[in-house]
Amino acid sequence: MPQNCRYQGDQNVMYDVVILGLLLKFYIYFQGSQACIDGTHIPIIAPSVNEGDYVNRKSFHSINVQIIYDAANIITNVEAKWPGSVHDSQIFRECTLSTKFGHGEFTGYLLGDRGYPCLPYLLTPYPDPEPGPQQRYNLANCRTRARIEMTIGMLKARFQCLQRLRVTPERACDIIVACVILHNIATIRGEHCPSEPNISSDPNHEHPDPRTDIQDGSAVRDTICHNHFF
Repeated sequence: MPQNCRYQGDQNVMYDVVILGLLLKFYIYFQGSQACIDGTHIPIIAPSVNEGDYVNRKSFHSINVQIIYDAANIITNVEAKWPGSVHDSQIFRECTLSTKFGHGEFTGYLLGDRGYPCLPYLLTPYPDPEPGPQQRYNLANCRTRARIEMTIGMLKARFQCLQRLRVTPERACDIIVACVILHNIATIRGEHCPSEPNISSDPNHEHPDPRTDIQDGSAVRDTICHNHFF
């Protein structure tokens, strides 16, 4: 199984980027939702060690980076240590943030695409929505998550080096996290992005196959759908 390229053997170590403890309530479409989650592949040159682990589903070498952002385009959490072959759902399952949500240390919800499992704290779209509330829920979920693509676009527009890093995987992870920190500082200071970010689907990130929903997550999703989208 591919291992993370940061601190081999220590699955509990991760980068948490939280500027001034900022975690805004996301209220545009999902009142009570705290943030959106998605992944993006940062291309790298072929490493000399475990080269095959870094080849993603689009057949290029990359670091699969998990990004969580809030309503102000602040990246509140980044997981930058996994080879490109690792699935989004595995990265989330093994990250510290997932454990903290599971233990009830955070309230509210994360919004994710169908590449993630539906959990009580991670709301995903219905795979086959029925007309009416389920379709309206899916539309709201999709529109809200679209902001993550704009945030990723802003990050890559500010730091063109992320188009392809010509360094070792370990160094690439450090550079990615440094870029995230600088992006947050620029966003807080209100600095304009060098170019308009492309908010269409990230060309360097595959959209994974839907995962099987977990019953408890489905029940929470059904309750929210019934209470807010009828």
